[in-house]
Amino acid sequence: MTSKDGPSRDGYDPRAHRDVRRVPERCAGVSHHEPIGLRRRLALNRMGTFDWDLDRGFMDLDAGALEVFDLRPDEYDGAPLSLIARVPAEEGMRLDEALAQALQEGGSSYGGYFRVQCRDGTPRWAHSQGRILRDGDGLPYRIIGIVREASGELADSALLRSLQQERQRQTVMVQQTTAELSRALSVADVTRVLTGTGGARRFGADALVLGLTAGDRFEVIAVTGMTGEVPEDLNISALDDTLPLSEAAFSRRPAFLSTRGELIARYPRLRPLTEVLPPGSSSFLPLVAQDTVIGALGLFNTEPAMQSTEAKNLALALAGVVAQSLQRATLFDQEREFATGLQEAMLPRRVPEISGGEVTVRYHPASVGRDVGGDWYDVIPLPQGRTGLVVGDVQGHDTHAAAVMGQLRIALRAYATEGHSPETVLVRASRFLAELETERFATCTYIQADLESGALHVARAGHLGPLICDGARHVDWPEVRGGLPLGAATDFGHNQFPETQLFLEPGSTLLLCTDGLVEQPGRDIATGIEALSAAFRSGADGLEALADRLAEQLWAVPGSDDDMALLLLHRPPGPGTAAIPRLRLHVHQADPSGAAEVRSALRRTLDQWRAGEVTHNVEVAASELIANALTHTESGALVSVELVPGAPRRIRLEVEDRSSSWPRRRSPGETATSGRGLLLVEALADRWGAEPRGSGKALWCEFVVPETGVGKGAERGPGTG
Repeated sequence: MTSKDGPSRDGYDPRAHRDVRRVPERCAGVSHHEPIGLRRRLALNRMGTFDWDLDRGFMDLDAGALEVFDLRPDEYDGAPLSLIARVPAEEGMRLDEALAQALQEGGSSYGGYFRVQCRDGTPRWAHSQGRILRDGDGLPYRIIGIVREASGELADSALLRSLQQERQRQTVMVQQTTAELSRALSVADVTRVLTGTGGARRFGADALVLGLTAGDRFEVIAVTGMTGEVPEDLNISALDDTLPLSEAAFSRRPAFLSTRGELIARYPRLRPLTEVLPPGSSSFLPLVAQDTVIGALGLFNTEPAMQSTEAKNLALALAGVVAQSLQRATLFDQEREFATGLQEAMLPRRVPEISGGEVTVRYHPASVGRDVGGDWYDVIPLPQGRTGLVVGDVQGHDTHAAAVMGQLRIALRAYATEGHSPETVLVRASRFLAELETERFATCTYIQADLESGALHVARAGHLGPLICDGARHVDWPEVRGGLPLGAATDFGHNQFPETQLFLEPGSTLLLCTDGLVEQPGRDIATGIEALSAAFRSGADGLEALADRLAEQLWAVPGSDDDMALLLLHRPPGPGTAAIPRLRLHVHQADPSGAAEVRSALRRTLDQWRAGEVTHNVEVAASELIANALTHTESGALVSVELVPGAPRRIRLEVEDRSSSWPRRRSPGETATSGRGLLLVEALADRWGAEPRGSGKALWCEFVVPETGVGKGAERGPGTG
């Protein structure tokens, strides 16, 4: 027991205890017995009140509330946005989300912790709690609440640490999800993000289900984390309230359930999925973008839990990110479908059969983005059993490029069908493109092929020339003269597309392609051509198998985001025809650079054949025989070189012209300027001679390839063509 005014027998004195407790009151300026008003009582507890008129958008803060926000009366004008000077944007966003959820769900109150940035830069924890007043129709019109400093109760407490950890986890989740979805262009990309490795965990869930609305139906398009199959009748259902996802989409209201039992009790149709659904909590979130319901997202956990307000707000925020991504992806898919449909309509529907050979094509649309390209191909039956082959590329990667491509392809096909030469076809096509009043230009290679004789007449407009692989798997990339791109050639007044004559020997295959097959960002085009040549050289037997292999190897190259066109032409070998490596070139009478082009082609070909030191002798002999044909006849020269197998190997060079005048060897004097050509050929070649050829003749010479030549060629490696 204790006495009224003194200490008890055990020494405890309540007066001394009362004096100690009274020290803070004296510091606060509060007397012993003076009544303390309500405002003062709140202020002593670092608490204030607010009155928020939602209709007027005005929020009244009393002195205690201003002190919590560390604001002076002249720093606050009654607009809630004025608090942004003290409340960081992310904190204000969380409070707004909590309030929005309470208003949407018809709640009568809301609350949450948040941080305040004081004027001296130090952080302060605060807590807000508000009561929502509604009118007779249930519409909110006013919020009355309190705001208080909460640093003391949260400092060094488990709650503060939990809030910080949860906020950090939520920040990471939002960043990861947003980053992944920002790279998703199509609906398929979005589903890959959601169902891929760590997809559900990015939403803080163990399992995930995504569905989209389609009219009055709801269809599940992605599931991950489930332990079994979902029945078909639950994947596609009516848009009603019998299933949680369809109800979320139908009502536009989220649902948060604590256990699987609660979920099945609310939606009995899910009873067959008792062993499939995780046993814990679940969330069903409507996906709404620009006031349009796109679908719904279901999140499942293995542990039962009552979800906090922050967890619900996070789920709703992530659902908004998914909804925006899906809306963007849906628009992308629609545009992509339209663009690819337009492009497919512009390309040939089928490849016609040709006489004397086989032809096949492959087309690969752009793999990244909504863009489509202007790449095209065509195979055109021509008079007299000939065939026109076209591969081209209109500048740009959009629907305009595809539309221009379609018009240009039809025009070029019409000019070719009229029987014009390749040069004339490209001249007219360039004028046509220039008259379309488009700023786009186009590159193109056009070949007029006569497979009966193997003659190829090639004209090129700023495009890649053909590659030729003979029956012995030697690949050559012959030099083909060309002009400016179509359209640009006309604009600059250079409508010149000189023809180059090549020959496709029996058993050989010709390849035409667009630059997307060999040119990638950050990689030299020579590297791409080497890769194409290697794949061409080691390709499978059969034209279709070869096309598939080239497509498989080259279209899978990382960064191959351009559209690509590939055309293969094969001239089958005749009965009993041996696969002898051979090169044939035509030099025009009025072409002064023809001999140089032949020498360049000879060097590449002989390097592939590993001719070694004989290469120089063959080049000199070819130059002399070509000069002899062009000087002493009125026709061009047809140059043929072939590798004759056997031991030893021999290289046979022939130069054919249409003159019946037989060559004769002369003995030029010291000052003579001509007459030494045949003497050089005789000195360099192991054998030479002349023989009649129809309406003309052919001069030929042979060179033995020494074994040392093979060794030198092996050290240098095969040519790239």
